Amino acid sequence: MREILSGNEAIARGAWEAGVRFASAYPGTPSTEILETIADYADVYSEWCTNEKVALETALGAAVAGARAICSMKHVGVNVAADPLMTASYVGIKGGLVLISADDPAMHSSQNEQDNRNYAKFSKIPLLEPSDSQECKNFLMQALDISEEFDTPVMLRTTTRISHSKSIVELGERREPGNITGLEKTASKYTMLPGFARARHVAVEKRFTALQVYSNHTPLNRIEMGDPRVGIVASGAAYAYAREAYPQASFLKLGMSYPLPDALIAEFRGKVEKLYVVEELDPFFEEHLRATGVKVDGGKYLLPLLGEFDPGLVARSLACDGLPGVNEELAAVPTPDRTDLPLRPPTLCPGCSHRGVFTVLNRMKIFVSGDIGCYTLGALPPLASMHSCVCMGAGIGMAHGMAKVQDAETKTKDRPVAVIGDSTFLHSGMTPLLNTVWNRGETVTLILDNRTTAMTGGQDNPGSGKTLSGALTPAVDLVKICEAFGVPTIIKMDPYNLAQVEKSIGEALATPGPVVIIAQAPCVLEYKVKHEPWVIDAEECTGCRRCLRVACIALGLVNREDGKTVVQIDQTQCNGCGVCAQMCKFEAIKAPAAVNG
Repeated sequence: MREILSGNEAIARGAWEAGVRFASAYPGTPSTEILETIADYADVYSEWCTNEKVALETALGAAVAGARAICSMKHVGVNVAADPLMTASYVGIKGGLVLISADDPAMHSSQNEQDNRNYAKFSKIPLLEPSDSQECKNFLMQALDISEEFDTPVMLRTTTRISHSKSIVELGERREPGNITGLEKTASKYTMLPGFARARHVAVEKRFTALQVYSNHTPLNRIEMGDPRVGIVASGAAYAYAREAYPQASFLKLGMSYPLPDALIAEFRGKVEKLYVVEELDPFFEEHLRATGVKVDGGKYLLPLLGEFDPGLVARSLACDGLPGVNEELAAVPTPDRTDLPLRPPTLCPGCSHRGVFTVLNRMKIFVSGDIGCYTLGALPPLASMHSCVCMGAGIGMAHGMAKVQDAETKTKDRPVAVIGDSTFLHSGMTPLLNTVWNRGETVTLILDNRTTAMTGGQDNPGSGKTLSGALTPAVDLVKICEAFGVPTIIKMDPYNLAQVEKSIGEALATPGPVVIIAQAPCVLEYKVKHEPWVIDAEECTGCRRCLRVACIALGLVNREDGKTVVQIDQTQCNGCGVCAQMCKFEAIKAPAAVNG
């Protein structure tokens, strides 16, 4: 049977067919759908974890116990999981273990553009890169086999285009997993004391040598001979682009991207006149080829170092060398000119509880040390009230550092406020808050608690009271966490009440020591919160546009009959939160009850 599946759905299917028993993840675009799909397979236990480090550790535990396990995350999540990853390479596995890293070229929904092929090299583990949905399924299954054969974790790297694009996938049956026979009490393998770790490092290097031999013979890597005048080395999505751009060329398709198959590369180089490397982001292949003495005629000096490729870009870039067999139709297509298109920046949903908070922060001219989530949109105008954002949890730690180096005068007039969401706080905000309390910090931390992981699609977290499978579980009490940390002042506020928001923030800034403000209101999208829309009295509206400062897409401008431009509310978009009404000095924005009599 065949189905059209996205890369993420195909990975989930491959995990099920391969007999995986345990799957873990922290949600993050473009990887989120892997776990959401696996959750539909009753034979696989799956869970959202508090962060990526925990996700990898739990999957490693399942693998050491003898079960096949996978763990998925976006590329920056591997930074969080890097600590256990490096030593997991030493420890090895018992059942198979695959870490899926979903990279994001062009940063569609990410704060950086790192190339996680480097992590495979760093940790000395095998790396597989699928180029379509069928390969996503097949490679995941083969990665588990490699993991068990070589006693190693394996990384499966996708990109946004591979994760989300759909193609036909041949489906198979599930391989039933064997029983867990018991935990192996072998300290020399699983307990990384220095004495044991030194021996395991030797094992890692021996394994790497064996993997190099395997890489040269596995069907994952193959030579596809075409025109011998042009040879192209590529993997993943870049292979698909290059195939379309230069259909007549010869290809070395790398499915196992690390360790690289040096003997196969040398064989391929001997069969072609010119050799080109097509790869997104870092010159990972190109640098290896040049370092091993392989002549490369073209790579990053022709192709961009940044961003996402497409077939036209590849054709136009390599056509500069006058290569035979180029897809002339693709090469002739100019780079799209988007300068004349209107800008449509992302914005918070109508009725979002974050909107009022950032409106007030902007009004109070406060420096905001921000974090990763929907609320990062508070950095964009007209809200323009987030001034730093580095990684998950960094907002609190950075605000603490800022406050510590301020003199008394600066602190009085420019005390920073850290803003963080509930899911991000539970992911990596608790430790910097504890550090702030421990070191007698002066940070004001504002937790925006909407009871979900909204940015990635409304996944549950420890504060939502539900697991990935929908089972009820105790919901974390943020107030009690802060009390346990020793936070002396904790303020709860309604984020829709602008006067209360301003009063709460003002009190917090005037209070010495660490202060936590918790703004509690459910995500309107996830919890389907909907009130009657408000309306504007066009006769009373002066057109001052003060209400537009809340940056709500339900608000727009319309020309009155007398030629005056006034504000109107799109009744289909308005959520009825009333934040815009609190901005109007002329009471032109009316509540539904007032209009209806």
